[in-house]
Amino acid sequence: MFQLIQKQNRARRGRFTTVHGEIQTPAFMNVATCGAIKGALSALDLKEIGCQVQLCNTYHLHLRPGDEIVYRLGGLQAFTRWDGPILTDSGGFQVFSLAKLRKIKEEGVYFSSHIDGRKIFMGPEESMGIQSRLGSTIAMAFDECVENPAEYDYARASCDLTVRWLDRCQKEMAGLNEEPETLNRKQLLFGINQGSTYDDLRIKHMRTIARMGLDGYAIGGLAVGETAEEMYRIIEAVEPEMPEGKIRYLMGVGTPVNILEAVRRGIDLFDCVMPSRNARHGHLFTWQGIRNLQNAKYELDDAPLDPDCDCPTCRSFSRAYLRHLFKSGEMLAMRLAVLHNLYFYNRLFEKIREALAKGEFTSFFDAHIETLGRRI
Repeated sequence: MFQLIQKQNRARRGRFTTVHGEIQTPAFMNVATCGAIKGALSALDLKEIGCQVQLCNTYHLHLRPGDEIVYRLGGLQAFTRWDGPILTDSGGFQVFSLAKLRKIKEEGVYFSSHIDGRKIFMGPEESMGIQSRLGSTIAMAFDECVENPAEYDYARASCDLTVRWLDRCQKEMAGLNEEPETLNRKQLLFGINQGSTYDDLRIKHMRTIARMGLDGYAIGGLAVGETAEEMYRIIEAVEPEMPEGKIRYLMGVGTPVNILEAVRRGIDLFDCVMPSRNARHGHLFTWQGIRNLQNAKYELDDAPLDPDCDCPTCRSFSRAYLRHLFKSGEMLAMRLAVLHNLYFYNRLFEKIREALAKGEFTSFFDAHIETLGRRI
């Protein structure tokens, strides 16, 4: 399924073949939590901006509209009109983000819905069942994501629990993929490395799950409280233990600078809500740095948002007009800004792949690492 095409130091270029299409890596997964990109973008828009993979959330779709409804309507591909690969998060991140609304037990997690307070139980088997009914290309294993910093003993116990849950996920998926009524009988399973900010726990946990023969491996539990330097150190500690012939996914990360640093350390796959969330507040990523369109200096600026970008927004609208839309509270402001930021992210990954193909990633990294993190 994953073919490693070439390497430049630790940075990798590859090809990941799935039942729903091929993914050129490194790649960015566009986050459509509830089956749509926040900011009024549809799956059809994603085609125009170079998206390869859509990411949807198991927990949120289980609550609304319900995975049984999605199943009856033909799965996420038919429901959202996105015909490419889809990865579904397991619901494990909600174990972290809904800490005040849940209780963790050996069998799974007891939630109170953040929508109406109703009681929900989700364990490994339930998560796999929901993701199977959603019909995603890639299902993530159910895990516990702990907050950083975490107590060492708690992080160690959490790693052990995540391994036991992963074993149950693997067995449940094997059974579901044999059932004739299953939408995607070639659904893939990725395991998730945990261990907070402790190198020894991370390494031990990665070695353990690497022996389980999964379809891909993710590093989870980062960008949840630790510094960027700690995150990079953990990636460097874990990467040598990740099977070279399997795709590697860094969950929930991050800024363009984070992405360049992680690609340099051997990561293939990324997702993050940052480009769409920041865009909705007028913060735009450009090849010159980060622009805040709320600033008064753009009031009479008739230049395109980014003169080096050919996205639909930059081809047609000025900074002054975009600022006006934000100040007027127009919904179009969010749509055009999100369209640009996601185009920018997908184009960044295209340029990374081009640089790797030419053996020029190091010079590409050096040329952009300072600029892309600069606030204009």
